[in-house]
Amino acid sequence: MSLEIQNYNKSQSLTDQEICNLLYEEINKNLPKAEKKIWHAHPVWFLDGNPIVGYSKLKSCIRLLFWSGQSFEVEGLTPEGSFKAAEARYTDVKQIKKKDLKLWLNQAKKIQWDYKNIVKRKGKLERLI
Repeated sequence: MSLEIQNYNKSQSLTDQEICNLLYEEINKNLPKAEKKIWHAHPVWFLDGNPIVGYSKLKSCIRLLFWSGQSFEVEGLTPEGSFKAAEARYTDVKQIKKKDLKLWLNQAKKIQWDYKNIVKRKGKLERLI
């Protein structure tokens, strides 16, 4: 784990640290070739420079966000924002279902919208895969 991400996780409450650490492990296991870094103040994983998944602290939970999650062919995520993102929120590590997380991460590899070039395209998203 990079020092930046380790510091991010350690800055959370003990309960939230458990959630962050499990999400980190599972995301890395299922996206081994993804680049990971702190982006907009929280951990995010990228494939070919395109943001795929990340987690962040909200007031009452840890949010797991998939940038292309609204297009996934499996259920369980809640739409977020006006683009294609979808999320899951956790207040306890026991709420994380590894089987669902693995399905979502597989979908994230398969279904991507081009967030990397959204500014260049003046806010218009195009599907990559």
